[in-house]
Amino acid sequence: MAKGGRRYPLVIYTHMMNRWYPAILFLGIGLFGLAWALYSWGYEEWRWLVFASLGGLSLFISLLMFLLRKSAYVQPFSDHLRLATPFLRLNISYKRIRRASSSSMGALFPPKSVPRSLYDVVAPLSKMTAIVIELTSFPMSQPALRLFLSPLFFKDKTPHFVLLVQDWMRFSAELESMRTGTTTSAPQKTRDTSILSRLPRK
Repeated sequence: MAKGGRRYPLVIYTHMMNRWYPAILFLGIGLFGLAWALYSWGYEEWRWLVFASLGGLSLFISLLMFLLRKSAYVQPFSDHLRLATPFLRLNISYKRIRRASSSSMGALFPPKSVPRSLYDVVAPLSKMTAIVIELTSFPMSQPALRLFLSPLFFKDKTPHFVLLVQDWMRFSAELESMRTGTTTSAPQKTRDTSILSRLPRK
């Protein structure tokens, strides 16, 4: 079984969940309030039940998003890199990886050039550093990947992934260590082989 390294939560996924779940939570509370008002005013049962059901669904979705906001991660293994979200788990063989480089999110996705729907997501992250994993080919079809992953995982149509994690330097070092099969360890104490060390102590 391949040895796994540290899990690095994907900032894009966490950031988007943190933006959405409060809005959906307040929507659910508002729908419950409206359902209670309709019930108090004596409206037909089906009317307030509809709003109560929608409110319950919204609260459930917001709770699910809160619990899953850090469930998306990237994890280096000894023979592959794992990219995982609640709906996708992808193992990327190191044989597919051409190289890994770093770049700021602002350079990869200039806020003024992204769609308006993504502007508020990209702008706060523009100064963060991302790791771009360039591939020989995608491990699955690109349309399927774009269905499950945010557009901010792709800077263009070439085979690659843009991975944004908090500790990008540690992730980059661990990824390179796993790929090359090298590990870092604390230096061992060297033996004192001098003539004085061999003299008997009184």
